[in-house]
Amino acid sequence: MLIPSPKWLRGDDIAASEITPQHVFTARRRLLAMAAAGTAGGLATPWFAREAFAQGSPGKLPKLTATLNNAYAVTEKRTSYEDVTTYNNFYEFGTDKSDPARYAATLRPRPWQVAVEGLVKQPKVYDLDELLKLAPLEERVYRLRCVEGWSMVIPWIGYPLAELIRRVEPQPGAKFVQFITLADKKQMPGISSGVLEWPYSEGLRMDEAMHPLALLTFGLYGEVLPNQNGAPVRMVVPWKYGFKSAKSIVKIRFVDKQPPTSWNIAAANEYGFYSNVNPDVDHPRWSQATERRIGEDKGGGGFSALFAPKRKTLMFNGYEPQVGQVYAGMDLKKNY
Repeated sequence: MLIPSPKWLRGDDIAASEITPQHVFTARRRLLAMAAAGTAGGLATPWFAREAFAQGSPGKLPKLTATLNNAYAVTEKRTSYEDVTTYNNFYEFGTDKSDPARYAATLRPRPWQVAVEGLVKQPKVYDLDELLKLAPLEERVYRLRCVEGWSMVIPWIGYPLAELIRRVEPQPGAKFVQFITLADKKQMPGISSGVLEWPYSEGLRMDEAMHPLALLTFGLYGEVLPNQNGAPVRMVVPWKYGFKSAKSIVKIRFVDKQPPTSWNIAAANEYGFYSNVNPDVDHPRWSQATERRIGEDKGGGGFSALFAPKRKTLMFNGYEPQVGQVYAGMDLKKNY
């Protein structure tokens, strides 16, 4: 018989209804009911077969050659490919952790274009292949911390967003960068649920976007991004909670004012614009002082990781030496 340790995080530590605002939780239940009835775009599938969906196993996607950058590679144990690709938040495909892997096969990552627009001297619509060749690709091993209290360690492939920013030459009035993601009901069944306002929008202050840690990302584990992980191009901002890293980007817009962001619109008192990982600033409904690392449970990973032992959350997700100066003098409790 399994005797729970007080060090373990159990599933009832944070109720599912507490992770998101009530209207989002209600929409989640409605979407799951649709899926169970076979009406969610005709894509209902048993949860136990999740490994078979949307490129859920390694070696089936095109390789993406990159050079490991040891200066940006944590030495902690990497989260398994299976866990990285089957335990996700990507609400465009549903709100359950298994939904992206189950339903994202409908996403068409090619052909793909990203429009760079707004306050720049060189606006341009980039084809995906052009973006892939814009700068040398690097493999970087980053921690990922979700606002829900779980984390992973993932080997991403991309290059600093700053490489693209320098090429489009922002105008002096450009103070923020906004990321707009794909919103296509035909490809993304979750959009029909009305969980959030679509398209998904995220943003960074210009100095954050220019930081060398901010990665324009095209792959993971030596391959192109799986659909469920934000194919074909996404952001990875490792010192912020995961929802700040926009997936399946179609527009990058340079603006003079702080842009609206989807989770801030949904619940401004819970999801601030900055959303830096901070163990000293709790979510209004749960602590951010600890986290559970997916895959550290005794049984393997994924959903069984509800029983993973807790570990202390690090300031800025462990990247304080690199980014702490960016926020010097800011009240991090007020600017959460």
